[in-house]
Amino acid sequence: MTVTITDIDTLVVGAGQAGIAMSEHLTRQEVPHIVLEKNRIAEAWRSHRWDSLVANGPAWHDRFPGMTFPGAHPDSFVSKDKVADYFQAYAQKFDAPVKTGVEVFSAVRDEGNGGFIIETSEGSFKAQRIVSATGPFQIPIIPSIAPTDPELYQIHSAKYYNPEQLPEGAVLVVGAGSSGVQIADELNRAGKQVFLSVGPHDRPPRSYRGRDFVWWLGVLGLWDAAANEPGKEHVTIAVSGAEGGKTIDFRELASQGLNLVGRTSAFENGDVYFDGDLAKNIRAGDDNYLSLLDRADEYVARHGLDLPEEPDARHFLADPECMTNPTTKLNLKTAGINTIIWATGFATDYRWLKVNAFDENHQPKHHRGVSSEAGVYFLGLPWLSRRGSTFIWGVWHDAKYIADQIVIQRQYQYYPNNI
Repeated sequence: MTVTITDIDTLVVGAGQAGIAMSEHLTRQEVPHIVLEKNRIAEAWRSHRWDSLVANGPAWHDRFPGMTFPGAHPDSFVSKDKVADYFQAYAQKFDAPVKTGVEVFSAVRDEGNGGFIIETSEGSFKAQRIVSATGPFQIPIIPSIAPTDPELYQIHSAKYYNPEQLPEGAVLVVGAGSSGVQIADELNRAGKQVFLSVGPHDRPPRSYRGRDFVWWLGVLGLWDAAANEPGKEHVTIAVSGAEGGKTIDFRELASQGLNLVGRTSAFENGDVYFDGDLAKNIRAGDDNYLSLLDRADEYVARHGLDLPEEPDARHFLADPECMTNPTTKLNLKTAGINTIIWATGFATDYRWLKVNAFDENHQPKHHRGVSSEAGVYFLGLPWLSRRGSTFIWGVWHDAKYIADQIVIQRQYQYYPNNI
């Protein structure tokens, strides 16, 4: 029996923002390739986000250079479905060779012949190169401390869609990055009693002196930071595009009735325990916020810009009681908590990629996406090349670099036929 193998120069796995950006650059450089996607293009934006989610950056910024968001005001924050539609339309714009509904099971070295053999739900592929564009949001993480009480309704933020899906009663949201804060705020506005567990975080202003924070990070060169600051590898960013975009203010959320607690540390016998670090975490977020204001003011003065002063931006509400007298223990039943939402991030899943491209923690070994394993590339990961790597526009620029490296390798591989 003869097994049919599809032969292609470069195989891209994943058709989210990373895979579509990769395909555009490979198409421009005339590199034969196929993009395999097990669901639909940009599926994560459609089905792994809550209903009211909008992009965290304004439409003028969070896009690919080659196309604006149709019908969107440049300063608006585009809804999740319009973001997914954007990537679908972008792929159609250059006729991206995307095959949807194809799951990749494994990729191994084709020893003795070069390249890789990739097994999928639609047969086998042989490729000289593989680009993993599956991104960082693959396996929702629920910490091992999660209680085992079957009466509790527990979900990861990836499975939260709207307040109506939750049972009656109070909600504990664990994690105060962008997802956790926005979900907690939405539930509070819907009339739920909400407890929000706040860990270490950065808290940039949504805008300052008439400019969105993405603009400030750009002119200050902060998007180009090549590595995270020591000690901040696991610090989340509290920023939101909800309700037209607003700065996250934990003191204001407390004044609106949201119950703030420190980092969740344990569950035992129906009780939940919190570290007494709420005030410390909020004040560290304040320091991050104020440091950006300071740098922005210095930039305005240095360049003589006519941007309006905003002294009120430095005024904080008084510390609420939850900061001055923190709650470190709650009985779930007494507090009426029937739901826990874990906004605790994601892990990557590279079990399909059976090559020597990972460290002892099974994290990719690479430089700017070029793997330690020849012919393997990674795209869409945090800090792949710089701070902006996980943002839509940043992924596009990272993809361009990787495409250039692939072209260079092809020139060597096909020498002297290509001279």
